[in-house]
Amino acid sequence: MMMKAIRRQHIRILGKAEMTKIPVFGYIYKKGAVLVNRESAKKRAESVKHLIFFLHKKISVFICPEGTFNMTRKPLKNFYDGAFRIAIETQKPIRPILFLDTYSRLNYDSIFSLNPGKCRAVYLSETSTEGLVLNDVTALREKIYRQMEEGLIRYNAAWIKEIL
Repeated sequence: MMMKAIRRQHIRILGKAEMTKIPVFGYIYKKGAVLVNRESAKKRAESVKHLIFFLHKKISVFICPEGTFNMTRKPLKNFYDGAFRIAIETQKPIRPILFLDTYSRLNYDSIFSLNPGKCRAVYLSETSTEGLVLNDVTALREKIYRQMEEGLIRYNAAWIKEIL
């Protein structure tokens, strides 16, 4: 879905290194992802350097600030600081994209729930990080969280309809 949502632009996805162990999928995944190895702080730092390399080459990077799949039925899980810290350090803008129907296409009950259908992507307004410093990470994270949460509710994301 992410690759389809961005056209005519080079992108990478920040993803878990352990996903490369999945037969066939892992090989393809490795070619399009900036892998993060979460085994140690040193390995995580190496992943961040690799990610920043791509940003400096004007290649956009998808970072999912929740860190994992949201299985709560709430609009969003809490965000980690990493994506916002990197955006501030590199002075790159943040352009949130909402994927509204992914849960309907493949839910957490089973891999066999994969099915065809609509997969809406909504681009939210870009937020500049120009002039922000690391002390602004929390405020930036909260701003983007609110923007995304409001968007998921407004555009009727599939997994939260039942709780509202």
